[in-house]
Amino acid sequence: MIEALEWALLDGEHALLVKGDMRRARERFDVAFREAAQRGDHDAMARAALGLGGVWVHEHRTAAGAAMVRVRQREALSLLDPGSSLALRLRARLAAEDDYRSGGRDAILALVSEARDADDPVALAEALSLAHYCVLGPGLGALRLELAKELIGVASRTGRRADLLMGLLWYAVDLLLEADPHAERALGELRAALRKEPHQAAGLVVSAIEVMLAIREGRFDRAEERAAACREQGVAVGDHDAIGWYGCQLATIRWYQGRIGELVPMMTDLLRSPMISAVDDSPYAGLAVAAAATGDRRLAESMLARLRGSVLADLPRTSTWLISMYAIVEAADLLGDAELAAGAAALLAPYAELPVITSPGVTCFGSVHHSLGVAAITMGDPGRAVDHLRTAVHHNLALGHWPAVALSRSRLGQALALRDGPRDETARRELALAAQEARALGMVLPHHLSSRVTCRPSGPQWRVELGARAVLVDHSVGMAHLAALLANPGQEIMATDLAAGSVPPTPAIASAQPVLDGPAGRAYKNRLAQLDAEIDELESNHRRQQAQARRAERDWLVAELASATGLGAGSYTH
Repeated sequence: MIEALEWALLDGEHALLVKGDMRRARERFDVAFREAAQRGDHDAMARAALGLGGVWVHEHRTAAGAAMVRVRQREALSLLDPGSSLALRLRARLAAEDDYRSGGRDAILALVSEARDADDPVALAEALSLAHYCVLGPGLGALRLELAKELIGVASRTGRRADLLMGLLWYAVDLLLEADPHAERALGELRAALRKEPHQAAGLVVSAIEVMLAIREGRFDRAEERAAACREQGVAVGDHDAIGWYGCQLATIRWYQGRIGELVPMMTDLLRSPMISAVDDSPYAGLAVAAAATGDRRLAESMLARLRGSVLADLPRTSTWLISMYAIVEAADLLGDAELAAGAAALLAPYAELPVITSPGVTCFGSVHHSLGVAAITMGDPGRAVDHLRTAVHHNLALGHWPAVALSRSRLGQALALRDGPRDETARRELALAAQEARALGMVLPHHLSSRVTCRPSGPQWRVELGARAVLVDHSVGMAHLAALLANPGQEIMATDLAAGSVPPTPAIASAQPVLDGPAGRAYKNRLAQLDAEIDELESNHRRQQAQARRAERDWLVAELASATGLGAGSYTH
């Protein structure tokens, strides 16, 4: 008959390695450690301390919980023979936890080498999986793939099914992170292995990836339903990541639906949750773009200020770094912050060929080239923006990410219009196609018609720039007032201060405010009338496809006018 201590250990190991039930494993290992410590059974203490670490790294999110497990692991390690397999496995766990929190990887990779030299397959399998968790940032794809392939091979020596599942899981995730066209084949192999015998922890990751794939397909209702189910599944199994994953997935869905501002309260609660990873700053970036979208500049800038010492600093890249940078670029564009956009673009440039995916495949925003293109627009460089956004459309098509295709195409149309003028045929074609794609997906594209204006002194004149266009205007009191207003977007300025010249017209600062004066408004309304006439003529001649393209352009223009003037779209109804 198995005694109570051994039974608790075996039950915990079965829950962790066979079932992937993290919650039950923690409960059983906690009981086992207490009993083993009372008996002075050092090997049992070590087994329990190892089990308390769980499947992943940083599973214990509260400061108290993490400290308790760390103390137990160190205590157990101090009582073991330093040359034993249990000691090697505990050292690997402790090294991985330290590296993960610091953004490093050297300590755990050294333990991987030591496990190889020791010819200890179980210790090596665990070290390989733990090391993988510490190299999930961008630019480390080749190293990740080496670790995953080695883990799959080592699993044949350990005889533990969990090692094979972790190898297959990491391999599929690695291919997704690198936009490898064979990623879904690897994911299919993992699904097949899980159908034979479920493993809750690995199955949860697959469920999260399926949410991401549904978002790529533009099936937002299905994605939202699956995201909620994935969150409940994660809570049941005891995986704290599920809460952050859900927030990230819902934010992605709302972003493409044009409803990101709705999530300000949820994101505010999320960034305060102790269940979010200690190295995950993406909730701050998400709240920044959500706040900027609602016009809350103060909150948006507060969140961005918090990121300047982490995400925006030249620090090791985490698994959520790319998604944070995506949000920062979009927030910079909404705020008209060219300096922030330039800094973000410089950091993103080395990763231009990657997709913006949060590991382990939780959500995706398409190509990094999209962010580089948006940053270039914000910086006033439409030529560079066109190059990046054309590439982004191509990469997003390869990913099968239809919402990202529509958004990048819309931005491409904006960049072309800024570079070549709003009547450019290519720009109009891209914008019309983007609007058509967005309607089919139930998306709401951002309004890009209102561009940023600068007003700078140029000798005795003023240089007024809108996108790629510029004009020199003779000096007048009115031009000085205009320069002052453009230099202080969103701020109330007393007329007396303006007249007295006490508001300095700071040059070279772009306004984030829409510019739509009388002549501009009349020009756009004239274009609407022209489109209405063209649509009527084309429909009367049964040229429906051309009429549909004109209608798409009209819908886009109406939305832009409604946004710029503050009037409802009904004011421009045909």
